[in-house]
Amino acid sequence: MDAKPAGRIIVVVGPSGAGKDSLINHAAALYRDHPSVRFVRRVITRPADGATEDHATMTKEAFTAAAMAGGFVVSWEAHRLFYGIPAETQAFVRAGGIAVCNGSRSALPLFSAAFDHLTVVNVTARPEILAARLEARGRETRDDILRRLARSTMNVDGPFDVITIDNSGALEEAGARLAQVIGGCVKG
Repeated sequence: MDAKPAGRIIVVVGPSGAGKDSLINHAAALYRDHPSVRFVRRVITRPADGATEDHATMTKEAFTAAAMAGGFVVSWEAHRLFYGIPAETQAFVRAGGIAVCNGSRSALPLFSAAFDHLTVVNVTARPEILAARLEARGRETRDDILRRLARSTMNVDGPFDVITIDNSGALEEAGARLAQVIGGCVKG
């Protein structure tokens, strides 16, 4: 008989501007007091700005040292930044917990290797919505945004359990869908 744990990691992915952080924050408010659901605070080598994802900040040197010491169960590089999922997330999931984190499509094979049970939530939005959200952040020029959107895809490639949520409309609708996915994992 298979003795795999009942825990699961839910990795929320999608292009910049799709609203991953907003959906995660919406669901986190609904599951705030649930003992078997944890919303993972990732580590990023970018200063926190208080407006987007609530993450822990590290310098690249500190991040590299933490990674070499086993501080991350999954880590990757994208857009000249390093991202890490704290190692204790793996123990929580192995003990039967449901962990929800903001991830990256390029890092999904790393998540799959680290966790027995993985669900990918692919957040999408219409291109004009993405462009408006990215422009509102003020991190990139309009030309940079258009180049980013031209090279991005909303697809998830690979043998993953993928649920797609369109976040072009009301946050409450897409947020309720993410909460429903989490609830299905808690019950399942």
